[in-house]
Amino acid sequence: MKVDNRNLTILMDLYELTMANGIFEGEYKDTVTYFDMFFRRVPDNGGFAIMAGVEQLIEYLNDLHFDESDIEYLKGLNLFSEDFIDYLSDFKFSCDVWAVPEGTPIFPQEPIVTVKGPVMQCMMVETMLLLIINHQSLIATKANRIVTAANGRPVMEFGARRAQGADAAYYGARAAVIGGCVGTSDIKTAKDYGVTASGTMAHSWVQLFSDEYSAFKAYAERYPDSCLLLVDTYNVLKSGIPNAIKVFDEVLKPLGKRPLGIRIDSGDITYLSKKARKMLDEAGYEDCKICVSNSLDEYLIRDMIFQGAQVDSFGVGERLITASSEAVFGGVYKLAATELDGKITPKIKVSENTAKITLPGVKIPWRLYDRETGKAIADVITLNNEKIDDSEPYEIFDPVYTWKRKTVENFFAKKLQVKIFEKGKQVYFSPSIKEIATLRAESVACLWDEVTRFEKPHTYYVDLSEDLWTLRNNLLNELSDKGEKI
Repeated sequence: MKVDNRNLTILMDLYELTMANGIFEGEYKDTVTYFDMFFRRVPDNGGFAIMAGVEQLIEYLNDLHFDESDIEYLKGLNLFSEDFIDYLSDFKFSCDVWAVPEGTPIFPQEPIVTVKGPVMQCMMVETMLLLIINHQSLIATKANRIVTAANGRPVMEFGARRAQGADAAYYGARAAVIGGCVGTSDIKTAKDYGVTASGTMAHSWVQLFSDEYSAFKAYAERYPDSCLLLVDTYNVLKSGIPNAIKVFDEVLKPLGKRPLGIRIDSGDITYLSKKARKMLDEAGYEDCKICVSNSLDEYLIRDMIFQGAQVDSFGVGERLITASSEAVFGGVYKLAATELDGKITPKIKVSENTAKITLPGVKIPWRLYDRETGKAIADVITLNNEKIDDSEPYEIFDPVYTWKRKTVENFFAKKLQVKIFEKGKQVYFSPSIKEIATLRAESVACLWDEVTRFEKPHTYYVDLSEDLWTLRNNLLNELSDKGEKI
């Protein structure tokens, strides 16, 4: 579902079209290319990331067309030939696309999206492909960290007002639910994706009335079945909790209703929650939940729980919706191979920064699972003509420290990518957001605890097949022999 009906085809970097125009008039016009999207580092130095945004990528690719105003604008730039402008006027997307399903844990260097098709088309989709997957994967990853820290307590996404624009609020809330949040304060996201809309009252409600008690009383009378009161407008322990209890006694109890809870949004939440819990219990409201908010993140939540905070749920806003501790996911999109007359030529990008040397060729990422425990052992990237036979022992090795080798037995292998487009036609339909969130929970549970910890997580290995490792090294040696600087 799109936030509106905008045509986003020309939301791309200018060089995508200047390169395409040059290719259109040159010898590589009919070349088929393979591009991979991958990332180099997990945000927040975590052990893994969460894939998100595939549904929006599908929506974008299904709606690729240059409308009349786009064509007129591009003509006015005086950069493009008339024949190329005519090509854009009749543009039809015709690529094959593979992607890792949303909710799947992903790791550095492995292809999470692969695009095969005419070189000009593959280049044109780069900007939006990266924008969509980078943003939602970043937020889903952050949300998963926060949900993990909450240790089973519900987390609600409360960040719409702090997001960096409407799209970031709308799609960020979607990604947060994929990451594990049980609901969002953003009504439009809740409506469009069928998730729970969460929220209570703001301090302005309390301030509007002549006193706090009157504000609480009016709210309880209006919402007796979902009464959750914000108790920190003035003083949590001296007025907020006492007034809340008074309203529970005088308004809800005569109706046979029980309060849903209270929310604390400021102060030393750990201390206040302990005191609040004691006061509520003594008043006979042991079932009254305590929800807290106030610029929370995974580290604050973890510490609060460690210190014994009496908190039942968390509302997390700005530090989730903006992923404030790590503002960029860092996914990149690189040429991996060309194909002309059926012949595939692998391509490699080299750099003095060895982390930026790409993996050449047409590839398939696999995940190996232990048959007994169900835990993920490692990922392996192979060339597309290879198959991992999980009926036989399989040797994996560290692609840098190649003497580190391990023979894997009693395992099963699963391809990570699914095909989402064939010759420009959609062939995959996204599950519901609840199904994606379930997949995420089940997939993360397949990772060892050592991989999921926040500080210094165990490195989950993404290995290369012997053939891919040899191909990469042969290409590097060839470039070195030609005098290319590596």
